[in-house]
Amino acid sequence: AQPAERGGQELRKEAEAFLEKYGYLNEQVPKAPTSTQFSDAIRAFQWVSQLPVSGVLDRATLRQMTRPRCGVADTNSYAVWAERISDLFARHRTKMRRKKRFAKQGNKWYKQHLSYRLVNWPERLPEPAVRGAVRAAFQLWSNVSALEFWEAPATGPADIRLTFFQGDHNDGLGNAFDGPGGALAHPRALMAPYYKRLGRDALLSWDDVLAVQSLYGKPLGGSVAVQLPGKLFTDFEAWDSHSPQGRRPETQGPKYCHSSFDAITVDRQQRLYIFKGSHFWEVAPDGNVSEPHPLQERWVGLPPNIEAAAVSLEDGDFYFFKGGRCWRFRGPKPVWGLPQLCRAGGLPHHPDAALFFPPLRRLILFKGARYYVLAQGGLQVEPYYPRSLQDWGGIPEEVSGALPRPDGSIIFFRDDRYWRLDQAKLRATTSGRWGTELPWMGCWHANSGSTLF
Repeated sequence: AQPAERGGQELRKEAEAFLEKYGYLNEQVPKAPTSTQFSDAIRAFQWVSQLPVSGVLDRATLRQMTRPRCGVADTNSYAVWAERISDLFARHRTKMRRKKRFAKQGNKWYKQHLSYRLVNWPERLPEPAVRGAVRAAFQLWSNVSALEFWEAPATGPADIRLTFFQGDHNDGLGNAFDGPGGALAHPRALMAPYYKRLGRDALLSWDDVLAVQSLYGKPLGGSVAVQLPGKLFTDFEAWDSHSPQGRRPETQGPKYCHSSFDAITVDRQQRLYIFKGSHFWEVAPDGNVSEPHPLQERWVGLPPNIEAAAVSLEDGDFYFFKGGRCWRFRGPKPVWGLPQLCRAGGLPHHPDAALFFPPLRRLILFKGARYYVLAQGGLQVEPYYPRSLQDWGGIPEEVSGALPRPDGSIIFFRDDRYWRLDQAKLRATTSGRWGTELPWMGCWHANSGSTLF
C-alpha cells in the first residue's frame, strides 16, 4: 500500500527527516539518500518496530513514525538489524549460526541492591500514582532477576534519580521532549523505543527476562522466574491518565515548584529570582510569587536555560552564566555590550551555580566537586583556585543554586533538596525539601492539600 492523500515527495521528505533523526540514515551526508539507501532504512525501521519488513513507505510505517516514542536514536537497534542482515546474506558464510534472541547493550550495575529517588513528577499526575507506578515498574524487573530496588530516603544519596522533563533537558535541542504525545525521554521487548501502555496484567517479554538474567542472575530463592499477571500492580491503580479524575488541577502554583529550576539568585531587597527555561519568577520576601516573565522582557539578549546566576550585593549587577559565556546587566542594560567568553579568565565551562559570598565580597562559581572565587569586578579566577568543595562541609556536588540569607546563612539547592550552611562553621547544619520547608520560596500555596516534595 502506498502513502495516502498528501504528495509522495512531501511524505518521503518527512520520512527521511525522521530516519535521520533516529539513526537509520546518515545525517552527515549532505545529499539525499538513494532509493536503495532509503528502502534499506525503511526495512530496518520496520524490523525494529515489529512491522512487516517490506522496505516500502506504507501507511502502517507512516503511522508508526507519528506515535509517541523515545527521544534517543535507535542506533543499537539498527546495529542488531545490520548484524542480522550480514549473517543472512554474507556470501562467505557456508552455514547459518543460531543467534541469541536478545542483545545486551551499554553498561551494567556491579551490585544487585539499587536505590532510587523520585526527584519530581509530571504536573498533571498525582504524586502517589507516579510513585506507585515507579515502584511497580521496578518490581517487574526484580520479580524475574536477582536485582532488588528500594526507595532511598529523601535526605540520602541514590543510585538512580528519576526526573521528568518537557522541552530541552541539557543534552541538545535535537533531543528535546515535546510533551504528551511526542518524543519520550531516554526510556527497548518492553524497552522498545515506542510507548506501551501498561496495566495490571503487564508482563516482561521473554527476551527481556533472558537479557536481565544474563546480566544479574535469576531471582534469589528460585531458579525459575515466575511472573504473575494481576499481582505485580497490587499498589498501582490502572487509572486513565487522560480522564479528568487522573489529572491534577490546572492551577498548581509556579512551575518550578513541581520540578526544579535552572538557576536562582537574590537581590539587595531580598527578592528572589528563579529561572527556568525562557522565563523567570520574582518572589517577594513574604513568599508572594509573580507571574512567569519572559527573560527577554527584562534582559534582552539573554538566552534560555541559563546555568547559573548571581547578583552582586555591592552594586546590584546581575551576572549570568551559560556554557562558556557570561553576561552582566545593570538593570535592563548590558554592562559589557556583548556576552563575554568566560574561559579566558579560567572560569569553568557549564557552571552548576553562582553565589555572591558576602564575607569575601566576591562571586563564587561551583562546578562538580570544585569552586572558583572570582576577582572583584572582573571575570578572572583568584590565585590558588579552584579548590575542593570539601571546604564547604556537607554541601553536595553538582548543586543547582546558592544564595545568601539575611540571617547570615547560605542556602544551597540540588533537585528538590536544600542545605543550610552556617558561615561561622562553614558547615551544613540543616537540610530538607525546599518546596515544603522554605516558605520564602513561594511554593507553600502550590503544596497545600497534597505533598509535592
